[in-house]
Amino acid sequence: MTSPPLLADTVRARPRFATRLLVAQALVLVAGALTTWLVASVVGPSIFSDHLQQAGDTHTAEETRHVEEAFASALVLSVSLALLASVLAALAVSWYFSRRVQRSIGNVAAAAADIAAGRYDARVPDPGLGGEFASLALTYNRLAERLEATESTRRSMLADLAHEMRTPLATIDAHLEAVEDGIRALDDDTLGVIRGSTGRLRRLAEDMSAVSQAEEGIDVTLRPMAAADVAAAAADVARDRYAAKGVDLRTELADAGQVRVDADRFGQVLGNLLDNALRHTPAGGTVTLGCRRIDQWVEYRVADTGQGVAAEHLPHLFDRFYRADSARDRGHGGSGIGLAIARALVEAHGGGISVTSAGPGLGATFTVRLPGLR
Repeated sequence: MTSPPLLADTVRARPRFATRLLVAQALVLVAGALTTWLVASVVGPSIFSDHLQQAGDTHTAEETRHVEEAFASALVLSVSLALLASVLAALAVSWYFSRRVQRSIGNVAAAAADIAAGRYDARVPDPGLGGEFASLALTYNRLAERLEATESTRRSMLADLAHEMRTPLATIDAHLEAVEDGIRALDDDTLGVIRGSTGRLRRLAEDMSAVSQAEEGIDVTLRPMAAADVAAAAADVARDRYAAKGVDLRTELADAGQVRVDADRFGQVLGNLLDNALRHTPAGGTVTLGCRRIDQWVEYRVADTGQGVAAEHLPHLFDRFYRADSARDRGHGGSGIGLAIARALVEAHGGGISVTSAGPGLGATFTVRLPGLR
């Protein structure tokens, strides 16, 4: 039994696009030239004969026939030469543009092959063949940039996951080995350390599951609620944690009307933002939770006086497992997914979330906007 041909073999067996385009244009030119030649050779002599009769030709029949044959011969020869020259010139121009189009398509194919091979920095220059080709090149380059960013995030995520898992696994392994060697007893302290490490692994698995579910789509049950009451409830839940750390939690809740939210899910959004602000604000600092109405939107703001964020990190804060300062966040117990979950939940409510910061040491402000009810 013969095996089916491979796709690459089939592609190589087909004529190139430039060749097919040139052949199609040649057929059009040849058809036009033949049509012109036939019309000129059939219609031209009869029109010339009519003009001779209208001019009162006094030649004999033999002379008239000779003149008409000479005209027909000259007409056909001149038209044939003109058509041949025009077809050759048109074919030369068609060949030039076909080559340019083929080169542009080849550039896209080569760049796509680079991406397929894992080289995501491949870009396609503007071929200069019009808006459609420029749009194709621009769209392709944007796709390549997104793939490059996705691959970078994937590698970073895997590295972070490996680090997060390595520490508790190493702790468990070290204590079990110490118990086996008789260096440590399997007492409550040892079991507590092992249980704490397994708990950290369990939380990591739960975090991974939570962010995956959040980004794949969450069912939310939206009900009208007073916008300020939603923020006040989130502040009440977090107030004890703020008091324990010595951070002042303030609220600025204006009458913003009503908003359609899932109370539990949106409470999780504000809770994540408040926990993030608390994590990065030292004792004696201040975090302010605000709520106000702006046109058809309800805006929630969580502003802190904490460590702030450098400008280059701002676009990535909502990416999974991204941390502007990995060492700092690990020390505070963050897994780098709280903001990713917050963004997914806000988008499920039909809103948007953003962050601004004047720089390190100058605090940060997270802003959530949801459609308000009229």
